[in-house]
Amino acid sequence: MGINEELSQIKEMLAETREKDKVKKEKKFKLPFGKKVSKTQSRKNYVTIMKINENGSVDFIKEQINNQSLTVDGIPRLATADYVLRWKNNPLLIIPSWSVEPYSPAEQYRQSLNDGSNTKGYAILMERMASEKISQKKQMGNMLKWILGVGLVAIIAYAFITGGGA
Repeated sequence: MGINEELSQIKEMLAETREKDKVKKEKKFKLPFGKKVSKTQSRKNYVTIMKINENGSVDFIKEQINNQSLTVDGIPRLATADYVLRWKNNPLLIIPSWSVEPYSPAEQYRQSLNDGSNTKGYAILMERMASEKISQKKQMGNMLKWILGVGLVAIIAYAFITGGGA
């Protein structure tokens, strides 16, 4: 088996994998039918509720907010502006069935700052590391230029001292 045959086989395998990748498109998430809030319903304080059950399953419900609260399964729950999220311009609340208080992104952000698990610091640290890495390469390039320059001057000085070979 020659190199040309192996190359042609590799090209065929690459073409097959590319075709498979094109066929497998990611399916976008859509809210269940009838659970999305329209613009008029949004003005009337309706929200889509993502209720997380104890067994880990998720149910979608559409409810109206009255006096900064709503009733899900006969239990009143908090529904202030701090808890309302937006997904594709659709108001959304994430409510665990075992809690009266919905998921709060602001509270989770503050908690991540206190725990030290926030990614903001890591992004700054990675940018700093990348900038230092690049500056070290520049220093080595300048040092190489100096060494070559000194070597060239030494060769010229040697040729001048010895008479240049003439």
